[in-house]
Amino acid sequence: MNDNKTLHYLKDVLENMPTAWLKLTTHRLDIYDEGLAKTQFLDQFENLFRDSNSKETSLSELPTAFDYIRLGHPLSCVLEWVIAASNKLNPNHVISFSSKTMPALAILRKNLLENRNTQIIYTGALPGSFDAEVLRKIYGYKFELKRVANTEDVAEFNGSTIFISQQDDICAFDLNKNIDFFINIHPNLGSILLVNGGQNESYISEIQHVRRRETIAMTPANSLAVLRSLTELSSLGNMHSRSGANKTSVRASLKEITGANTTALVASSGLSIQYAILMGLIHDAVQKHEGKAIKIIVPPNCYGGTNDQARRVAACLDHVEVLDLPVDGGHDMVQSIDLVLNNIAAEDAVPYIIAEIPTNPRVEVPDLLKLKSVLSAVRKTATGKIAVDPVFILDQTFCPNVYFLGEGEVLSSIRAISYASGSKFPSGGQCTAGYCVANEKADTLMGKIELHLSICDNEATDLQYEVLARQLPSMNQRIYDAYLNTRDFVNFIKETLPEAKINFVSEELAKEGFTPSVFSLDLPTKGSSDEEREVYKRTLNHKLIQLMITEIPDESKYCVSYGQLKGCYWTIPATSTQGTTKEGDKDYIARVSLSANMDLDLHKKVFSDFVAEI
Repeated sequence: MNDNKTLHYLKDVLENMPTAWLKLTTHRLDIYDEGLAKTQFLDQFENLFRDSNSKETSLSELPTAFDYIRLGHPLSCVLEWVIAASNKLNPNHVISFSSKTMPALAILRKNLLENRNTQIIYTGALPGSFDAEVLRKIYGYKFELKRVANTEDVAEFNGSTIFISQQDDICAFDLNKNIDFFINIHPNLGSILLVNGGQNESYISEIQHVRRRETIAMTPANSLAVLRSLTELSSLGNMHSRSGANKTSVRASLKEITGANTTALVASSGLSIQYAILMGLIHDAVQKHEGKAIKIIVPPNCYGGTNDQARRVAACLDHVEVLDLPVDGGHDMVQSIDLVLNNIAAEDAVPYIIAEIPTNPRVEVPDLLKLKSVLSAVRKTATGKIAVDPVFILDQTFCPNVYFLGEGEVLSSIRAISYASGSKFPSGGQCTAGYCVANEKADTLMGKIELHLSICDNEATDLQYEVLARQLPSMNQRIYDAYLNTRDFVNFIKETLPEAKINFVSEELAKEGFTPSVFSLDLPTKGSSDEEREVYKRTLNHKLIQLMITEIPDESKYCVSYGQLKGCYWTIPATSTQGTTKEGDKDYIARVSLSANMDLDLHKKVFSDFVAEI
């Protein structure tokens, strides 16, 4: 890159950038507009560039770029902006990934749905994890593979042409009008995808959605490494992995934390590990239950990423269907599971259940003995044969300290897999890496899950392993300490505003180990109709949150985080974590998550002020 003005400004930005750009994993909703996201961030960033303004105070005031690190963050946006500028492209046409294979898979997914031909051209060798046979048989993707010496050898093609190159200079692109998508790969940092030509603009949002739901953007640390290489005009070289000792430490910690005597898998995010679980189980079903339909059973109001990802998987495969599992707000999880499993057994289909315990956002825990009984029941098909037993996939993010899978525990006798989002308690908000473990009954499934984690190149990065190795040993103590603050705050709200409905675990459940530090708050309302009462309640939600983040700006944030090391985070699930959930299943309530390190007395005072105003 030869633009001296851009490089000079970039160097100043890297020297002055806010520390949150490198360390923050979740967005602030008070400076986030999902509809504008990256464009809003870069529009204002470009204004600073034109004014040669690289002050930390100015950079700190830029709006949030995307949501979470999964979809993007300031450093990935700046990296994409720089590459776009050097190729005279709109920054939307450049998309960075932590994974080396997912950019190609994102294009293949869209072409599958649109029945469009794809050829993948490459120099040297494809990434070792690129398994063409599995991508065709299990994912349903269709493509041709062709090796060439350079881009000049690429001819016109009736469909999409993807050009893959593994190289040290990940930012250098040799554009060719016959190539629709360029993917540059660095062995340790990830990949950068360049969308070539206006005729391919319709792919951009679809590719970004894959990055949001099935993988993550290039991490802040790796984006920073690439940006520094540009400003110093030096080669990144072939960096060697140093995660061995940390990986061993993380796996040992997870055995102790989960009580499961099996080996954990660690991915770049919670949704990355969930995607590997789903594709691994589908692969297993295709091999062991050939010709049978596969049913993914998901609560309709659960975390939006889980819900959306399951439906995205089903959209690609005719033999996979998503079924709703009502579990919250008056619905009993056990009864719902019993009903849906009976129906699936009658169809002789393969059932996979995804559920959160406690549920989100209502923080409900089912009767676990009844749950065990329903999951263990032997069911018959319509023809009287033994039906396929379910796999219970437990999202344990809210309470990762509870033993479910170990010998003698409540889910030890049925096939069960537990997973958790690492951006919550496991890392204390310092990285996004997620993990999964299986009980002994389901351990044979882990090989397939590991295979698909590898195919998608979604294993945790070296730095993510390092963060987890440092943070996991203190996790259970942090969970308990945060719970004590949460219980205290909940009791205070009950006394101060008894008309409010609070969803939180009972004292009895807490004694059993369910000690979340999140609760949901249904504020009292008024009005002469249901519509008026709903509008009043939603307005009150925002008033409370606005007061908290204004009066306690150093601790209270409008954010979706949970398990953070300090402060108190507020959100409304319907407008954040349930963003892609069907409107009728959304929860317009306040969700509050507390940490062990916060000024609880000040939060009580501000809440009292709020009550006095209503």
